[in-house]
Amino acid sequence: MPVFNGQVLDLDTAVKDGVLGLGSGGLGFGGGFTDKVDLKKMIKELNSVEIPSVFICPISLEPMEDPVTLCTGQTYERSNILKWFSLGHFTCPTTMQELWDDSVTPNNTLQKLIHTWFSQMYFRMKKRSEDVQGMASEIVDALKTVKGQARVSSLKELRKLVTAHDNVTKTVVDKGGVSVLSSLLGPYTSHVIGCEVVSILVRLNLDSSSRLNLMQPAKISLMVDMLNEGSVETKINCTKLIALLMEENDFQVETLSSHSLMVGLMRLVKDKRHPIGNLHGLSLIKSICSHKQVRSLIVRTGVIPQLVEMLPSLKHDCLELALCILDDLSTVTEGQRALSDSACTIPNMVRVLMKVSENCTQHALSILWSICKVSPQEYALVAVDVGLAAKLLLVIQSGCDPSLKQQSAELLKLCSLNYSDSIFFSKCKITRTIQ
Repeated sequence: MPVFNGQVLDLDTAVKDGVLGLGSGGLGFGGGFTDKVDLKKMIKELNSVEIPSVFICPISLEPMEDPVTLCTGQTYERSNILKWFSLGHFTCPTTMQELWDDSVTPNNTLQKLIHTWFSQMYFRMKKRSEDVQGMASEIVDALKTVKGQARVSSLKELRKLVTAHDNVTKTVVDKGGVSVLSSLLGPYTSHVIGCEVVSILVRLNLDSSSRLNLMQPAKISLMVDMLNEGSVETKINCTKLIALLMEENDFQVETLSSHSLMVGLMRLVKDKRHPIGNLHGLSLIKSICSHKQVRSLIVRTGVIPQLVEMLPSLKHDCLELALCILDDLSTVTEGQRALSDSACTIPNMVRVLMKVSENCTQHALSILWSICKVSPQEYALVAVDVGLAAKLLLVIQSGCDPSLKQQSAELLKLCSLNYSDSIFFSKCKITRTIQ
């Protein structure tokens, strides 16, 4: 039986009583809509709506457009049941009864009911869409003049609309909402206003002009403050927005090399209660560190020892990001020194080799090489003592990229220079490796 508005309906009664708006005039929605829309299009656009089971073909489990009924009383989509017959089946797919008549009868009543139901749902969706777009447009206009608590309320309402309805984002942009929202960010903006504005901006399609406007130092400074003091949701939104701004060609990465930003990002990375925040924080640090001119400044903020200490507890996706960051920072003298000064660096890098992914192995090898070549007599000895030589042999024997094998061989050679052959072979644990 079809279900509509929570009621179980008999098809004939539903049509006779006009419950679904069916009449002799054909399809409609209470007489309010006369536009006809292709059923296939309506089904596609309403793919997230719960569809009455009676409209679903038992074979494809998709809504029917041309339902036909067999002699057993079961109804199917015409193309599906004809394909069933073409495969040599002369039974009812649902009941598995043998058919005494292989003819199919168009189920016109159900077809009309399906079309009417989808029409109603479709036009309701369109009406709701027009309503929320109108509301969003009015809020953008209001934000140009309202102040105080009225401004906060308007922003909260706009955030709800943008979050719940994808089509509202285009309305906000077309209405000039990005410029209006951006104008609310500045040195004297309260964090309440700032949090709401940022949560909306990260959901909008920002063009180049909008991004350049948001790059002003005062606006970036506010985002950094909120990253340090806001809720987890606000912190994540700030990292998303800053990452979005960094995609602009004219972005000045020097504005992001502040100690305050790194402190906020590392707090987000170290917060074990919110794994998604860890990932966003590391992603932004990685983006910043990809710019060579700020790496020395980033090292001075103390990022390296914190990340090195965290490595054993990081999940695979975060671990790869952290190693990539440390690899980038190891290319500057200050970074090499900071990595060398941390007692955990070499053991943690050796532990990663051949355990997670080829990318992780590559970053770990690069970091180990940058440290060991600075002072082979000191650091190579430490590395071999914690099992580096055996791990390098595993890399060489594996099926990984040839460049990694070559790098491993060179690092193994560097380590061996400080030992006699017999002592070095014992350190490599050759027998255990081969086994």
